[in-house]
Amino acid sequence: MIKPSRKPDTTYSTSPTNGKPESASCRALYLTGVGALSSPFGLVVPRTLSPLLLTPCVPPRSTALTLCASLCRCTVDDRVTRVAWLNRSTILYAGNDKWSIDNRVVILTNTKTQYSIKIQNVDVYDEGPYTCSVQTDNHPKTSRVHLIVQVPPQIINISSDITINEGSTVILLCLAFGRPEPTVTWRHLSSKDQQFVSDDEYLEITGITKEQSGEYECSAVNDVAAPDVRRVKVTVNYPPYISNVKNTGASVGQRGTLRCEASAVPVAEFQWFKEETRLANGLDGVKIENKGRMSTLTFFNISEKDYGNYTCVATNKMGNTNASIILYGRFTGWLPTA
Repeated sequence: MIKPSRKPDTTYSTSPTNGKPESASCRALYLTGVGALSSPFGLVVPRTLSPLLLTPCVPPRSTALTLCASLCRCTVDDRVTRVAWLNRSTILYAGNDKWSIDNRVVILTNTKTQYSIKIQNVDVYDEGPYTCSVQTDNHPKTSRVHLIVQVPPQIINISSDITINEGSTVILLCLAFGRPEPTVTWRHLSSKDQQFVSDDEYLEITGITKEQSGEYECSAVNDVAAPDVRRVKVTVNYPPYISNVKNTGASVGQRGTLRCEASAVPVAEFQWFKEETRLANGLDGVKIENKGRMSTLTFFNISEKDYGNYTCVATNKMGNTNASIILYGRFTGWLPTA
């Protein structure tokens, strides 16, 4: 079999090869893997010298490539002395004699009225012209049908998950194969509207931001079968950003907690300070607990000396930031002086 060109012809013709036409017909049919007949296509050579325009033969959309077989049938009359099936210039069968070394090609019928072969497990290399050659009263005639093989879309190469620093340029690749050639699109799934971001195999993001992190979906579509879909996770490193900081009031002798929340990739590490002194977990009646993006500073038995201005510092490899939080007396009315 010969590898087909990228864009096969779409029209094909047939005519008798001599001036004395005879009645003959050829049909191309597809069989599913379970043997059910589907999507027949016919080719008829009438009693005329005029060329006949053929409908291209294609597999049914619901039939998987590996489960598809092509059946080519020639209807002949009792004056036929020799018959043969050819693919391009290669003889597949001459009468009952098999010339093809491809074990997928088998003869089904060879009678005075019908001569048919079947190609099992059709692939793209089977695409092309198939010719039924008939020798009648010493006058050869041929009929030809063109086999077009459709292949479901398949993504054959896609970028791996990637981690990159904010502000950098990202290029994602998604290569797909199919017949007809699939259309490839990229979509950002993590955005609120899951917007399409590219209708090309390549997706380039210049100066990427943290809002552009998340999953990107590549979809390959050619209407032969369901789309092939793959995803790539893009992680964007960015420096800490502290949000939702609130001053907290608590009475002497009671329990009080200061909270510091920082968004960052990688996750930030936290430190707590009072004025210039760094606080240590478990000392001076305080507990520091870090869980993900949240850090808490808890006082179990607040005294007057605990009131004041505290600083939360969040740090990762991209940078650091800090925020001030005030612990004040709820009933004593204590507030730090300017």
